[in-house]
Formats: sequence, structure tokens, C-alpha cells
Amino acid sequence: MTFKRIALLHTIGFLVVVIFNVTPWYFLMLTVAQLIFVPIILQLILKKENRLYYYFAIPAFASIFILQTTTTTEWDILLAGIYLLFSLVVAIYGLHRFIQRGFDHLEEFSIDAGMMYLFIGGMWFFASVAEIDTGFSPILTWLTAIHFHYSSFLLPIFVGFLGRLSKRKTYNIICSVILISPIVVALGITFSPWLELASVLLYIFGIYGLIVLVIKSDFPNKLQKTLVLTSFGALGITIIFSLLYAVGNVFGVFALTIDFMLKFHGFFNSILFALCGVVGWSILTPKTKEIKSKFPISSIRGKYVIGEQILYKHLGKEPYKGLVDDMGIYLEKSFLSATIIDFYENTNQFRLYSEVNWHTWFKPFAAIYRFFSRNVQQLNLPYTNTQMEMTGEIIAVEDGRKNTRAWLRKIGKEVIFVALYSSHQRNDKYYMNIALPLPWSSMIGILELNQNGEKLVLTSKGANDSDAGIYLAFRQNVFRLPLQEQFIIEEIKDHQLTAKHHMRICSIPFLTIQYNINKRSPS
Repeated sequence: MTFKRIALLHTIGFLVVVIFNVTPWYFLMLTVAQLIFVPIILQLILKKENRLYYYFAIPAFASIFILQTTTTTEWDILLAGIYLLFSLVVAIYGLHRFIQRGFDHLEEFSIDAGMMYLFIGGMWFFASVAEIDTGFSPILTWLTAIHFHYSSFLLPIFVGFLGRLSKRKTYNIICSVILISPIVVALGITFSPWLELASVLLYIFGIYGLIVLVIKSDFPNKLQKTLVLTSFGALGITIIFSLLYAVGNVFGVFALTIDFMLKFHGFFNSILFALCGVVGWSILTPKTKEIKSKFPISSIRGKYVIGEQILYKHLGKEPYKGLVDDMGIYLEKSFLSATIIDFYENTNQFRLYSEVNWHTWFKPFAAIYRFFSRNVQQLNLPYTNTQMEMTGEIIAVEDGRKNTRAWLRKIGKEVIFVALYSSHQRNDKYYMNIALPLPWSSMIGILELNQNGEKLVLTSKGANDSDAGIYLAFRQNVFRLPLQEQFIIEEIKDHQLTAKHHMRICSIPFLTIQYNINKRSPS
């Protein structure tokens, strides 16, 4: 069935519901989302993957149709349960998309999050129909259901489409605000009017940021830009009245009634935001910019304990002196410090002193992490920032990649790192491909090497078409983690190097390791 036929079928179905509707008029605001906006948006995402539509969506939409055109019966809970099952399947599909990709391309994660949020909307809808005591009045239970269909399903997906089209510098911040706002709103309604007010202010920042992004973005045609701008602009109006309502809750002055909010939001959210947005993005849905990386992955996986014993079953025969055989495959050697080249090509000839600095905000987590890492004997960084010598040994291993060698690092007798070094090439560019075996999985660091004067910069942050990143490999899935790392290595005097290793999570620094690297004396 084509997209146009599906859209026409659902539109006709909703119009029939409007004629024979037996519920209060404001219930149609949720019904139009369930019968028109949700299926059309899903078609824009799924494209040719119509199994979800035929096997789960059609029964769900038929159930909504029956619910809204018949009086209360003993079958209502079953019908609402069918829609709940459908929303669960959509959420699982969104989670599946996320697991296959991980924290890569925030615009795609925004689409995934919208699909997962739909299940929460389905649960609140089921609670409303089944008259489950949620601790709120029936109307607030229903309002929460509509919130998760509009602000939590449609809005993140619209934001994802905008990111596919144009991803400016502020996009990541604005998108992140939009994604966390539905949860903050729900917490505010549940626990605190002040938190509810804060959540509305958060939404205001995100929504007006989106309006600015749309104005600055180039669209394929003026009609689409006008519709999308109208869609987000409608939210810019309704959010002001939401702010007034939240202020009224905080200070006990209910200047705006729920009845007014229903009529006002019903028009602006259903007609201007949702309808204009759905039509606008239907004109031309931006294609994903995601490029699935296919780089070689280490086959070595650990169990409860990693340590150096994990290498015994995978020992190779080729002797290696350093982490790489020739730095020339990564960059032009003539412009780089000779000592840096020597360190990477003859690593065994250098001594390494490390100083680990956990950032203050992360120290409580680091203390807990240290308890586990000591037992696992992998990524086992000390909690103290005292400078210690980190002894190393290069060991040949076989893990399905080319020329793999392990760099086993210890402090005293305690294993700190077991890192498996290899390389791979893509589009005439070589990447350092580093695997760290974990219990039943492997963490993979794909690093780009760049020259900055005589300094060497190794980074997991590359362009959109780059393989660079930090990943978790589990079975056949390669999941991008929200981690970034950067090494800056420079020569401070003859045969002496200093290196800084910066680690970030969601772009927030949490770990810095300072290394002093000295070449051993000939004796």
C-alpha cells in the first residue's frame, strides 16, 4: 500500500470518527494523533518496512476507531490493550534502531527517542480507558497521554528530521533539551509545581531555539519551510500559555483553566503544530546521513576476569617492537617529532609514568567503578592522582585483524590495561583500531591521527564520514558510546615526551591522564 493511500485511508477513518464520535469533543485531539499523525509519521520513518504497519498498526488503529464510535463496553480495555501493544512494538523498533547505531547522529537518536516515548503515551492512554487510579484526575491522566503523543512522539521526530536537513552548531544542545523535557515535565506534574515550571522554561529554550534553526536552515522549497516554521511557531505560542498555567500552579493563582487550555492547545497543537508539521515533512522527508561503518573487529572476548591471561589462548608468532610498524601509514613522518615516531615504532624501549586525575564531579562514580575494575583487571585505573610508573609489554596476538599486538600495562603487579592494537583503512585513510576485551564484549577505539606542528593528536572525534569513535561490540552489534577521547603527544626535550589523555562523556570531561614518557638508556 502506497503512502498516499495510507494517508487517505486514515484521514477518512478519522472523519468517520468525528461524525459518529460518542466521547467528549476534546478526546478527538488524541484520536487525530492516533489515527492520522502517528501512522503517517511512522510511514515516513519506515518507508518500505511495512510489516509493522500490517501486523500491528492496522489492528491498533481499528481498535481506536471502535473505541471512539461506540459507547462504553466490556471490550474497551481489550481495545486499548491492542493499541498499547502496538505502541510497545514501535518502542522496540526505536530501541532496535538505537542499539544498531548507538550514540551516533543525534538526529537519528531523536527519532528513536520519539518512537520509544510513544509507549509511555500508550500506557497513559490505557490507564485512561481502563480507569486505573494513577493518582491524578481522569482528565490529567488523559492529558498526560496526549502530551506523550504530541510533545514526546511528534516533536522529537520533527527535530530529528530537521537535524537530517541542517545540523548547525547549536543543534545538539537544542535537541538534547527537547529530548529530556518530556521526562522533566512528567516529574514536575508528579512531584513539584516548581519542577513543572522549570520544565516549561526548559521547553521554551528548546522550542525558540528550534524556530531560530528553521529560519537559518535551507529547505528544498519555500512551502515546506513555511509549514515547518508554522509548526514550531505554534508551539512557541502555546508554550507561553503553558508557562502562565505553571506559574498559576506555583503561586496558587489559577488564571488559566484546564477547559481554556484544552480549547486553546487543541487548536494550536492539533492543527498548526501537528498537521502543519506532518504535511511539511511529508513534502520531502530528509534522508538519513548515517553511514554504517564496517571496520574489522577483534574476535577476543573475556569472561568475568580479563587480565593478561586472556592473551594466552590467542598468542601470535610475529615479534613486534612497538604499537605500529610504520607511522608513515598514518601521516607524513618528516614533519613529526622523531621521538614520537620512535615511541610508537619501538614502544618497548620507553618507560611510562602516569598521573590519573578524575574530575571532581565524577569521583563518586570513579570510586564505585574502581571496585569493579580491580576485579575485572581491565581499564583498571587507580583512584589516586599520585604519579606511578606504568610498565608495558608488547605481545603478538591473533584476533582476526591484521598485525594485532597487545600492549599489556601494569602498575606493580596489578593489570591496568589490556589493549589490542591494529589498524584499518577506509577511503585512503588509515585509522588506529584499538580493542579492549571486556566480559562477553569488547570496547573499540577508532582513532584518527593528525599532526599539529610537531605534536601528534589522536582523536575519536572525526567528520560525519569518519570511522573515528568509541564503540561497544556485543555479538554482531556495534554500538557507538557517548564517549570521546583525545591524546596530545609532544616532545619536551630529547628522548622525552609528554602526553595528555582527555576523556569525555556526552562532551563533559570526566578523566585526564598525564603521561611522562622517557626513552630507556642504552645500557
